[in-house]
Amino acid sequence: MISEKEFLARLPRSVSHWLGYRENAPKPPAKYLVHFWSFIAAFCGLCVVQAIFNYSTYFIERGVPGLVASFGASAVLVYGSIEAPLAQPRALIGGHFLSALVGICITKLFSLMPNEEKFNSLRWLAASLSSAVAIVVMQITETTHPPAGATALLPAVDEAIWALSWYYLPVVLLSSTMILVVALIINNIQRRYPVFWISPPAAKPVLPQASK
Repeated sequence: MISEKEFLARLPRSVSHWLGYRENAPKPPAKYLVHFWSFIAAFCGLCVVQAIFNYSTYFIERGVPGLVASFGASAVLVYGSIEAPLAQPRALIGGHFLSALVGICITKLFSLMPNEEKFNSLRWLAASLSSAVAIVVMQITETTHPPAGATALLPAVDEAIWALSWYYLPVVLLSSTMILVVALIINNIQRRYPVFWISPPAAKPVLPQASK
């Protein structure tokens, strides 16, 4: 089975470059370039997501909010700390989706209370439990993405999100995908993203120095 790097190396350079592949490790860019491209990427990424949900009749009719709040925090990682393991595609996509699934499932279980008043009085508990379970799920699946903790609790604390019901899942998945697409374009102009897609590169073993 070929490695992730070998697979990317087989793709045309015009494709692999925008998927984060570099034959040799790139030199760290100057700080002012990091600041500049972080700003541009975050601005463009969040604009794209909000434009889709705010101006598409399909989403407006379904009451989809312009932006799931937790993606503002994702922008900090995916556009500002692009080499962090928590900012890689596996964490971004998997973390948000699994957390959204956990949040919806747990909140729906709480909604089975005898009456709505009882359900509303325990939403704080559903929110706390959702985030706690989501953390463990992300740890088990190696998709830890801190902003996704908020994605998990939103169904319990945000009426607009709760009203989406199961439709929350494709909304989160689409939002994550758009954030990623913008990252692949802008983060690869003078930087490199992602560092890995599925598994981090194996660390090179440190050989002990021979004693003189």
